[in-house]
Amino acid sequence: MTHSQTNHYVMAVLALELKPGTRPQNAALPVQAAGKLMQWVARDLAALIPEVQKLELVMAAAHFDPAEILRPGWPLYRRLAELQQRAPQHDNGPRLIVFGSDESGQVPQPIQANPEMTGGALRVLPILLSGDAETIQTVSDRMETILLDRGMAGTDTALFAQKAFGAELEHARYLTHFDLAAIIALQYQHQRLHKLWPIIETALLRPEKEEWLDQPPEPLLRYANGIVRMSLLGSHSWHARHADHLSDDPEKLARAYRYFEARQRQIAAVLEAHGIPVVFAFCDGNEDPRETLSKE
Repeated sequence: MTHSQTNHYVMAVLALELKPGTRPQNAALPVQAAGKLMQWVARDLAALIPEVQKLELVMAAAHFDPAEILRPGWPLYRRLAELQQRAPQHDNGPRLIVFGSDESGQVPQPIQANPEMTGGALRVLPILLSGDAETIQTVSDRMETILLDRGMAGTDTALFAQKAFGAELEHARYLTHFDLAAIIALQYQHQRLHKLWPIIETALLRPEKEEWLDQPPEPLLRYANGIVRMSLLGSHSWHARHADHLSDDPEKLARAYRYFEARQRQIAAVLEAHGIPVVFAFCDGNEDPRETLSKE
């Protein structure tokens, strides 16, 4: 496979489901261990989809929060593609390229996970497959068909990842980036964040489109041009917008307003974890908050 042919891609992850209350001891693997894991991963994927053997595989032997994968423009995969372009070429067929920690144990910035996003039970290693358009299409179609149901990593792969990362694993499996998005959407539903997902999905898959969250008592949000504008309501505007959902008891009103402010902070934090900038627009006059958010 020549350098010029590797311009079509499929994005996937190796997903590590941790035992509750545990965290991996190692953020990334050193070169030798990373290479061994890459070999296991290539073997697993080729067993599931033989056409994978015609493709180059690039992987970060470092684990991330799913939100770091699910960001507009897919920046982690762009970094892998950039690193792939710099990797030495050879004429011995498709390459297996993996990046981990350096000799001093430090994780280089291009594949460094956010240390403040390490508490989740699901950690994911990004995998980029590249090759000619026809093979990529075949592999992509088959991955979407079989990985979610049959994509468990081999037992030896899972055991090696568990030992190398110093993790306690429940499961290790392969997913496409679409599979991962579907799983996180379901998690958000369980966390009462499902009304926010259409905005995240639009930013990921249709970034040129506009999307609103306009479902009181939730905060009012508008996504457009890569940014979410959130209405920052003063107590007067908040009461006017949410009156139908409130009682007249002053104590209950004060408590509801504090909850609303906390909900705004929670939603902003989730969006920013997905790499979606949030801008607050103060709305406390006579103007409809939707009109305020519609202004660029």
